[in-house]
Amino acid sequence: QERLQESGGGLVQAGGSLRLSCSASRTILSDIDAMGWYRQAPKKQRELVALITNDRTTNYADSVKGRFTISRDHAKKVSLQMNSLKPEDTAVYYCYLRRVAGSEYWGQGTQVTVSS
Repeated sequence: QERLQESGGGLVQAGGSLRLSCSASRTILSDIDAMGWYRQAPKKQRELVALITNDRTTNYADSVKGRFTISRDHAKKVSLQMNSLKPEDTAVYYCYLRRVAGSEYWGQGTQVTVSS
């Protein structure tokens, strides 16, 4: 099992910025295939926001391209810099980790609220 520790989130006005961070504690570095962030807004399905693989390949949802940046600050920590936030970015954001063997883990989630 893996326990992902998230930090960041909160309330911000439209146009503002927030930074989310997440650290893995129980996965050996060589077992990490990818880390990233998903989000789930009320009454909507959970969706991928951004993903970064071990070779630093990134993948973003179309809705956040140019505004959000994902990075691996060190081997077992991932951050999401969110700029130019919009009310539609309001959601619970979940840290995500995928192991090389295929198992997947999510954090408990952190609330991001963007006011108009």
